[in-house]
Amino acid sequence: MHQLHPRVWTADNGHDRVTNALRPVGQEIAVSIVTDVDIVTARQRGRALAAGLGFSLMDATLIAAAISELARNILQYARRGQIVLATAGGGRTKIVVVASDEGPGVVDRSRTMALSRVRKLMDEFEISSVPGRGTTVTTTLQKR
Repeated sequence: MHQLHPRVWTADNGHDRVTNALRPVGQEIAVSIVTDVDIVTARQRGRALAAGLGFSLMDATLIAAAISELARNILQYARRGQIVLATAGGGRTKIVVVASDEGPGVVDRSRTMALSRVRKLMDEFEISSVPGRGTTVTTTLQKR
């Protein structure tokens, strides 16, 4: 659907929540993910942010779908975590979605396979994981 940028897999970089290339600017919206209701809240906030920035309805839906996938992954593997939504500059407006948890980390690649839908929905995708310390996924969608 969208042209994907190279993915970065760093098993030793668990402290960098967001790389310099994807570092958000401006206000951040954080949603703790502990229950299914939190997934709905995060989706709604992502969709509202996109609409407020003038993203198309289709792109707002892509962002909401990516947030759902990431939040479900947090509940399934780590039981709790956080979704942070922000805007990024550098040309056209981007929405940055950062999903983080302190779960078991990505020990086996089958978990990263579950994130393939997010990779397909969004323009940029990066995953950082340290076994036993957690996982951070950072993804962006640029306004068209």
